[in-house]
Amino acid sequence: MGQARLGLRADFGVAGRFGPGKAELLERIRDTGSISAAGRGMGMSYKRAWGLVEALNAMFRDPVVASARGGPGGGGAVLTPTGAEVLARFRAIEVAARAAAAADLAALDALVRQGAPVGDFPDRNSD
Repeated sequence: MGQARLGLRADFGVAGRFGPGKAELLERIRDTGSISAAGRGMGMSYKRAWGLVEALNAMFRDPVVASARGGPGGGGAVLTPTGAEVLARFRAIEVAARAAAAADLAALDALVRQGAPVGDFPDRNSD
């Protein structure tokens, strides 16, 4: 018991999606001041992390991350006020959704067969 978890993602249509992974990337950028360090901490390349930051900056009306190029003084990255608000609001939505769903999620969890294999299903395309 206690295995059920609720995961959320906000889908903005053609503008993109925002979920736990992008929220974590923003938190790590906020905490480290670096896109590369944030990406490394999540096991992704700088190129992937930078691509996600570019997608986030394009998704919202105002940029969520501001960065400065490296050089003798070093570069860096910070969340903009919009980035801080996006992160805070998404985390608030997660907290509210988990609280609202707690009883139903616990009831569903109680119905789960203990020890059931996850993802161990026959391929639908093979007969």
